[in-house]
Amino acid sequence: MPLRGLDGLAALRGLLDRPLASYYLLLSCAGLLLLIGLTMVFSATSVKDYAEDGNASASVTKQAIFAVIGIGAFWACQRLPASTYRSLGRPLLFTSIGLLLLLNLLLAYARLTHQDSARIGPIEARLLWLFIGGIQVQPSELAKFALVLWGAHLIARKGAALGWWRELATPLFPVMGLLFVLVGYNDVGTMLCLLALVVGLLWAAGVRMRVFGVLTVVGLLGVGLLIAVASLGAGSGEQGEENYRFARLAMFFNPPDPETCKLGDCLQFYQGRLAIEHGGWFGVGLGKGSLKWDWLPEAHNDFIFAIIAEELGVIGCAVVLALFAVLAYTGLRIARRVDDPFRRLAAAAVTTWLVSQAVINIGGVVGLLPITGLPLPFISDGGSALVVTLAGIGMLASFARAEPDAARALHARPPARWVRLLWAPLPPLPGRRRRPATPPAARGPVPRSRERRKDDQAVPRGVRQAPNRRGTASERRR
Repeated sequence: MPLRGLDGLAALRGLLDRPLASYYLLLSCAGLLLLIGLTMVFSATSVKDYAEDGNASASVTKQAIFAVIGIGAFWACQRLPASTYRSLGRPLLFTSIGLLLLLNLLLAYARLTHQDSARIGPIEARLLWLFIGGIQVQPSELAKFALVLWGAHLIARKGAALGWWRELATPLFPVMGLLFVLVGYNDVGTMLCLLALVVGLLWAAGVRMRVFGVLTVVGLLGVGLLIAVASLGAGSGEQGEENYRFARLAMFFNPPDPETCKLGDCLQFYQGRLAIEHGGWFGVGLGKGSLKWDWLPEAHNDFIFAIIAEELGVIGCAVVLALFAVLAYTGLRIARRVDDPFRRLAAAAVTTWLVSQAVINIGGVVGLLPITGLPLPFISDGGSALVVTLAGIGMLASFARAEPDAARALHARPPARWVRLLWAPLPPLPGRRRRPATPPAARGPVPRSRERRKDDQAVPRGVRQAPNRRGTASERRR
């Protein structure tokens, strides 16, 4: 038995040592998570959709359409070189900031006029979403991808100068602060995800630990301030009503008795625990859960992991957690293997973004973290989040193909031309070491001002040598 275990480890190590192992691991775990997500969205929404419209597949059809769009974004992003991503960072950042400003201004106008939404022409704003001509967009999802590209380009360009506080403070910290305010005013969970993304970016850049300490203090103060402004109407809060953000935090640190509040403020908290308890080890069976019958709020979105626990049990939850662990390993493996500093920073940032979002969501469902309302990547219902997530995976796939060993293997045995046209072009070969340049051919005598002295050192420019006065005076007169 021990020998078989060693053989299995050796075989696994051999598979991981293959040139394109990172690429195939990324495709496998992302594809399986997407398939699980579509299945669970159908399971969580079919009963309610059939009861309301008589069409049990209405929600999953919409999610499948966004999945197809996301696969198209994945295909496009895995074909792009690193230079294109670096040039896209600033336009995407300005676009996301503009959309967030528009969203917050429209929501402020809706608050002043006591309306649930505000409209200007074809643009309508509702809490976290902008509806532009019937197309639903969540600007905070675009802000994640934009911050990855712009931040990675900025830090890679600064290089060793990041050791100075002034280089970090301009312009990285002001832009981060602006994004955190624009996003966190309505969505603290996404703001925490952005903070984790920035921490991953700076960690990959090798910034000193004192910077992380300062970021932690400033982040905690910012989160406290955003929790406090919910009493003034931030997010879905109402002025004069109970602060729902503070109530969630208090519920986490001092959980109430479920029997006293199971139909009140802690309904979602209670029903989520009940779904996990009901599932047991092996679950009640796919599609056979009962909490999705309008008992568990946001069962198809924020609390879809509770539906997985009820219908697939501990085994199903372990599979989902294992896939996210493989995603984390693969993303960090890509960041470690690529040569380009921009690719390394962007790969670490995307991996931190996706894994931290999964940790925050699952931790809130099982009670290890406060509930934040953040969707589970790949699995929760939501079009904008799924498209942007698959675009980030496409960028990681492009970087995985650009690993030095992977690039050499692809060039050594290139796929067919139609495969390169339809799927992805060949990545650039890693830079080769330059041979020392041959000395230029002689172009006549060396000027006397640059002749070698006896100690084999060139005479400095502008310094004249003393005239050669060898020989006797009669010889010099000749």
